[in-house]
This record gives sequence, structure tokens and C-alpha cells, in this order.
Amino acid sequence: MENQLDFELIEKRTKTRAKIKTTVTYILLGIWALIVLFPFYWMILTSVKSYSVYNSEYVPTFFTLSPTLKNYIDAFTTVSLSRYFLNTIVFTVITTALMLIVTVLAAFAFSRLDFKGKNLVFAVFLSLMMIPNELVVITNFVTITNLDWRNTFTGLVMPSVTSIFYIYLLKENFEQIPDSLYKAAKVDGTSDLKYLLKVMIPICKPTVITILILKVIECWNSYVWPRLITDDSNYFLVSNGIQSIRENGFGRENIPAMMAAVVVISIPLIIIFLIFHKKIMEGVSRGGTKG
Repeated sequence: MENQLDFELIEKRTKTRAKIKTTVTYILLGIWALIVLFPFYWMILTSVKSYSVYNSEYVPTFFTLSPTLKNYIDAFTTVSLSRYFLNTIVFTVITTALMLIVTVLAAFAFSRLDFKGKNLVFAVFLSLMMIPNELVVITNFVTITNLDWRNTFTGLVMPSVTSIFYIYLLKENFEQIPDSLYKAAKVDGTSDLKYLLKVMIPICKPTVITILILKVIECWNSYVWPRLITDDSNYFLVSNGIQSIRENGFGRENIPAMMAAVVVISIPLIIIFLIFHKKIMEGVSRGGTKG
């Protein structure tokens, strides 16, 4: 009888500790979520404040009783934000498509094909990741300028059509596919390209989708290279459009309108992440496992 009471007491204490641990965990996660989401809330709040209300606040308020959408209208009418959107879409689609083709073919070559010096070439590829981005930008700028590709979509796209990290990530996933499948496919007379398209890509679909989404986000947020290689507003991207607003005096004078433009630019990325966040997590976790 005493043993049963002791067991029930221990079980009760264990459940209590588990509940306390769970409660503390959720409280800490809630606090962290508030810290992370607060800048987004402040951005949206500022975007719906009128210019006069924003400038009359000596102490910033955490809400507004008179929200307005005028700032969003100003963001599209004062500058060519719609053109910047179109340029960004074209740049993102072309760059992502070319990058995906290069990445898939390179990852397949390094993971399945046997050629002389493969390991050495791949080691050299990985070593390039150690080079600072600033040096790469300078080299690319000189090359694009010499080719007379400044202020063109070709000059915007070409330096971004490959990524050593994405090649490495996909190669690791391809290598997890058993060699027996490849050998069986070759016995059946399947070509390498058909095996890649019908077997490897479907099996590694989560990683391919992850690379696709991350590249879209990277292109959408691209700033340094487009800013460096273009000085013609006809080729500005959305990130450069925000800077263009500031340089024209519009951003410095009217912060709410500038925040409205930032909200509009951020919405596509937020939607993409909310839809595919599980695929992103799955693809990244697959890339970090072997066997």
C-alpha cells in the first residue's frame, strides 16, 4: 500500500514538473515571438498613420485611432513602384530558373558521375565559399562593365545564376539515394537525364523546393548588386525603389508612406514563407542528415 502511494506521489510530481516546464517554455516562446514580430507590427502601424499624426507624436504610440490607406496610394503614385515590382518579378523568375538548372545539373554531376579530378574540383568549389562577397562583387562589376552589360537584365541576372551552397546542399541529398537505383536504371537503358528527372528530383523534391524558395527570397531582397550595376530607374528593383524614394526626399519627409511601400514589398515574401515553411524546414533537415 505504501509503495503504491509513493508511486502515485512520484507520478504526480513528475506530471507537475512537466506542466511547469511546458508552461515556462511557452511563456519564453511567446516573449520571443513578440520580440520578433514587433518590428513588423510597428512597420504596419506606421504605414497606416497619417503624415500629420506621425509627426505630431513626440512620444510614439502603439496604436492609432484614425488609420488611413493614403500612404499606400502615395507609395504607388509618387514613384514607379509598380514598374519596380515588374522588374523584380522578371529578375526573380529568370534568375531562379537558370540557377535551378545549373544547381541540379552540377549536383547530379558531383554525386553520380565519375570523372577525373571530381573530388578536387568539388573541393575547389567549396573553397570559393571562403572568399568575401565584397571581392566577388568587385570582380563581377568589372566583368559586367567590360561586357557592356550595365543597365541590362543580363547584367543583373548572370552573376546570380549559380550558388555553391545550393549545389552542396542538393549534392548531399542526391548522395542519399541508393546507388542500386542508378545501376538498375542504367541496366534498363535509362539515360542520365531521364534518371535525374524521373527518380532523383522527385525523391529530393523537398530540398529542390527549399532551394527554389530561398533563391526567390534572395532575389526579391537583392540590393547591393542591383544598386551597383544599374543607375537607370527603368531597371530598378523594389529594394532599389525604396532607396530611390529616400534619395528623392520622399522617404525622409514622409516616413509613413515609405513604410507603406515596405509593407507592400514584404507581402509576397511573407505569403510564400507561410505557404511553404514546412517544405523549407523539411528540405533543410534532409540536407543535414546522411543515410
